[in-house]
Amino acid sequence: MAAAVACAVGAGSLVLGVAGTASADTAKVLPITAVSGIAVDGVHQQVFLSDPGAGEIVVTDYSGTVEKTLTGLSGVTGLALNADSSVLYAAVKGSDQIAAVDTATDTVATTYSLDGADAPVSVDVVGGIVWFGYNGDLGSLDVSGASPVVTLGQAGAGTGLTAGSELASSPTAPGVLVVGSADVLAVYHVSAQGAVRQALGSMENDPSQIALTPDGSTVLTSWGSSGYSLGEYSATDLRVTGSYPIDPYPNAVAVAPDGTVAGGSFSWYAPSVHMFRPGAGAPYREYDFPNTGSSSGADTLLPGILAWAPDESRLFAVSQNDAGVLTLRSLSDPTKEQPTLTVTAPAKATRAASLTVTGKLTSPSAVPAGVSLAVTRTDLDNPTGKALAAVTVGAGGAFSFKDTPPAGGTVTYTVSYAGDTTHSAASGSATVAVSRTTPVLTVTNSGKAVNYGTKVTYTVHLGSEYRNRTVSLYGTPYGEGRQLLKAGAVNSSGNLSVSVTMYRNWTFSAVYAGDDRTAPSTVTTRTYAYTRVAEALSNEYRTARIGSISYAYYHKNTDVIVTAYMPYSKGRQVYLQVQQFYQGAWRTIDGGYVPLGSRGSVRVNLGASGYSGIEVRVRSVYYDGGSGDDYNASTSTGWDYLYFTN
Repeated sequence: MAAAVACAVGAGSLVLGVAGTASADTAKVLPITAVSGIAVDGVHQQVFLSDPGAGEIVVTDYSGTVEKTLTGLSGVTGLALNADSSVLYAAVKGSDQIAAVDTATDTVATTYSLDGADAPVSVDVVGGIVWFGYNGDLGSLDVSGASPVVTLGQAGAGTGLTAGSELASSPTAPGVLVVGSADVLAVYHVSAQGAVRQALGSMENDPSQIALTPDGSTVLTSWGSSGYSLGEYSATDLRVTGSYPIDPYPNAVAVAPDGTVAGGSFSWYAPSVHMFRPGAGAPYREYDFPNTGSSSGADTLLPGILAWAPDESRLFAVSQNDAGVLTLRSLSDPTKEQPTLTVTAPAKATRAASLTVTGKLTSPSAVPAGVSLAVTRTDLDNPTGKALAAVTVGAGGAFSFKDTPPAGGTVTYTVSYAGDTTHSAASGSATVAVSRTTPVLTVTNSGKAVNYGTKVTYTVHLGSEYRNRTVSLYGTPYGEGRQLLKAGAVNSSGNLSVSVTMYRNWTFSAVYAGDDRTAPSTVTTRTYAYTRVAEALSNEYRTARIGSISYAYYHKNTDVIVTAYMPYSKGRQVYLQVQQFYQGAWRTIDGGYVPLGSRGSVRVNLGASGYSGIEVRVRSVYYDGGSGDDYNASTSTGWDYLYFTN
């Protein structure tokens, strides 16, 4: 016969600790690409940042949210506030001016020309006089009278200052102004009568930032003379009096009104901000920036951009990631040490049995014994936490307490320290896997393999569990997503049933969420559905029986047409199998897959045999996984028998 069919997810204890109040820190991405100056207004609680490239001053609140942007300030760099924070002065390099910003409205109130002073880059306010550094010199702007008075050339002969000078003063050190640039450091006594140089010295490195201590006795620079450190110099004669060690590479310094020293460093793999008590040889607290870019190292501190809130409640810094994105970081509790509170508990425990939780509260300067710590237990019965009896810290910061967990599952013990005048708050937690009983959960269904369109009933049985009697029943027809069929409480016999009409193979799941004494459980079963498949013959000239079997009779030169029927799905194929009776047995002589049409049928011409007296039979088959999908169990039609005559 002509071939016409085409083959188409342990043991041990768990220790967790949280240091300090990092959660109170804030970070906001800035809409600028550079920062040259920073000033913090404590009266209106806002931060000013200058972007010389864009010629803008960005104004944010303490959290870093941008409130306003002042434009048209070409090359704006240095920023400084007057004594009552009512006016912000800005060095506008591109127009050789000083701009005055009203901080109540955040608008440029006026600009002052500087009588030929070239490219002012830094600005400070001492005793009501505005001082500015420009092109290697020092000038002043007195706005106290009816007309502004600009006085240039006040650095003095032989100073050796360069164009990029930094200025520093302290509101509690009247008349003292520090100027630094390149390797030159100078101290001046300044007043309305002018600047008188008091000391001139040299530095090993060009500082990104300088600072003056509140009492005016000491000058600090962002890079010292003894390796990686902040420099410390006497304001009287600029001799080296000490240093504050900082990891590579120091790049910023700021002093709080109480004398606390903040140092910054360019550090990919170490903390970026380091806090020192005056004269201390080691930091009492450090801040490490996260990695917000795509490199292996963390974000880094911009040089010279470190500033205190006047009330010392926050320290402000600007970081940069490897993509150049800038973030304003508001660091909390900078004057306080950052304690570490660790909590240790057994990894596993038995419900309703006593367990012991231990821990330790440590800090650079020890927390006094007798300090009280709050304890909270969070479990299935108390998802928002239940307060337990407070625990007292003993010698060395150690503590311990016992508890008998009434609920099983994940139990978390959180221990919290409220902090004090020198220590920030801290908390730590430990999680215990507390035992629960294994539930009795079974499922039965009315058939493992059923005909197309058969209704199947699934019955779930839940044993006598403690509290939760709810079960969720899900079904997943092959090729589709999981569906919630039913959710509800089992009946008094512990049973819950649902019926489904089967058109595809089906995965059924019963999900029990558990309760505080019983563990969760899921039971899954599968039911298989045969697809509906049929076929019809065409072009026979009669039917007749040969023995007990009915045959379709064909003339030997007549084509045999077979039409197969099956529910359609995309990519589905029907397999046609052809056998001939030969030498006393049926033997396969042809066969192959044929794509099913979108209406669920396909018409196939098997051709003519060309011979008479031949017995042939044909059937249509769906093979699970072979017919283009696995949606149903394998099934076929019965055989259709053909007999060929002259």
